Amino acid sequence: MIDGSSALMAQAQISAQSGRASSIASEVSALGAGKTKTVEAAREAGKKFESMFLSQMLGHMFAGIQTDPNFGGGHGETMFRSMMVDQYAQKMTSAGGLGIADAVTREILKTQGA
Repeated sequence: MIDGSSALMAQAQISAQSGRASSIASEVSALGAGKTKTVEAAREAGKKFESMFLSQMLGHMFAGIQTDPNFGGGHGETMFRSMMVDQYAQKMTSAGGLGIADAVTREILKTQGA
């Protein structure tokens, strides 16, 4: 069962991730609008998008997990879990990811006409 403080922490993590999602979405929109036409920038935006997507999915996986009182980090572990999940997502993306970055990069370049 999730107590009130854990539910509040989960809600704060979801809002922080939503903020990151909207900033990445605006980056992708700016690239699609033709402001930046480099392949490297499109590839980087695709990787950021995939990392954000994976972070969202992993965040939901970890939402109901309680910290272990004997070997866990307690309240500190709960506070920094979102950062750990972000790092997991970045490592998964840099290791090849799910292919979302490639699809996003292709669509950005197609939109730009490159």
